[in-house]
Amino acid sequence: MQLPVAVEALSALAHHHRLSAFRLLVQAGPDGLPAGTIAEAMGVPASSMSFHLAQLAHAGLVTQQRRSRSIFYTADYAAMNDLMAYLTENCCGGAACAPSAACTSDTADTRNAA
Repeated sequence: MQLPVAVEALSALAHHHRLSAFRLLVQAGPDGLPAGTIAEAMGVPASSMSFHLAQLAHAGLVTQQRRSRSIFYTADYAAMNDLMAYLTENCCGGAACAPSAACTSDTADTRNAA
């Protein structure tokens, strides 16, 4: 992933409604959810939710598909995984580790040793 793409994705997620909608879509799985259901679940007016979903789609984090009279949104898991890989590619000085386990325990060990 290139830096401009990562910045655009992170910028799109840097709003509480968009981040919450994206997380909801990740939980919904590959079938996605219609825009109205997302707006209702979040307590956001449909017009506002459409704006936020368009921002996520523009950033490449969600896809949209018309099904009958509804537009369904689905999280783009490949884009999400690419962003996560970009954010963690140099974790622990380039050594392979699980950020929440190995790096945290190494950092804690270093603090405890001091």
